[in-house]
Amino acid sequence: MRKIVLFLAFSVMINAQKVEIINLNQNIRDKKGLVKSLTFIDKRDDKTIGNVTDKESKAEIKFTDDNLKNYVEKWFQSHNNKVGNNDVVIMLENLKVYDEVDENKTLPYAKARIKISGFLKRNDRYYFITRFDNVIVCNPKTVSHPQKYLAQQISDVISEFIKLTYSGAVSSSYIPENEINNYDSYLIHNNKAITNSELKDGVYTSFRNFYNQQPSADYHLEKNKKGKVVRLIKNDLSTSFSEMYCYVENGVAYKLTPVGFDEMKKNKNGFYIFSSRVNLFSESKTGGIMIGAIAGGVVGALIGAAIDSGSNGSNGAVNGVGFKSTQQSNIYIDSLTGAYIFEK
Repeated sequence: MRKIVLFLAFSVMINAQKVEIINLNQNIRDKKGLVKSLTFIDKRDDKTIGNVTDKESKAEIKFTDDNLKNYVEKWFQSHNNKVGNNDVVIMLENLKVYDEVDENKTLPYAKARIKISGFLKRNDRYYFITRFDNVIVCNPKTVSHPQKYLAQQISDVISEFIKLTYSGAVSSSYIPENEINNYDSYLIHNNKAITNSELKDGVYTSFRNFYNQQPSADYHLEKNKKGKVVRLIKNDLSTSFSEMYCYVENGVAYKLTPVGFDEMKKNKNGFYIFSSRVNLFSESKTGGIMIGAIAGGVVGALIGAAIDSGSNGSNGAVNGVGFKSTQQSNIYIDSLTGAYIFEK
């Protein structure tokens, strides 16, 4: 009888120790054959990803192989036989999962914070391509096993990000090899919107123009009697607001969003607006694939890069990844890509 009790107790303990594996098994073939090699840098000080709550127990999320550098580089090699000329470097800067109760909410939300950057390496210099820096939120009302959801989301983010770097636009500014961990401090000096003491008034048609502080002389705004912006004028003709990224008036920037104009405030971390995912994502997206989230940040983002951005699509907003929550918070605008950075 005692053995049976011990066996049952042991079984309960084992069942409570759930582990969800992140499998990197998507096809990441470079269809254009531009890439010669992929080097993976795991910059994280703490390699533990973390735990989230699954019903009444905790579930740990981890990779199949703890040696992530070896795992990712072998994954790349297994899908890429053709050898190009480009050496791509992927750097994982942050990856954590956790439970968080948002303000005015009762249920905890399982979340994953991920920051990953991509570079082109030539000789001993690194050239920035793009990055993904965001928090993925799991909706506890619709997802029964958050660890499975987040593990798949993390896998999708990494695979789609790698594919994007293959042919992404490259910054003209370089970072010395021994300073790759401080790439932000090197590149931020090129962002005139950040470094200049005052913003130039006018209409900006893209993040790149705002970055370079180059308002368009072809555009101006019209307001009604209440002072509300009602029309965008291009060469004396009314045109779609989708051609606009933001405008600056009296040195204050206003970002166009699907729900109107939000003031772009600035602190030591850069520009931000106070909003929510549900306000910024004009379209619903299921499945969690985040190509739009990355591509939206790349469009018109890099100084010296030849990018055909077309229009601003959904007014600079991009389809996000994860649950489109109503939680309002400070949402930063990535100083290098123009993408939204959610912290909640």
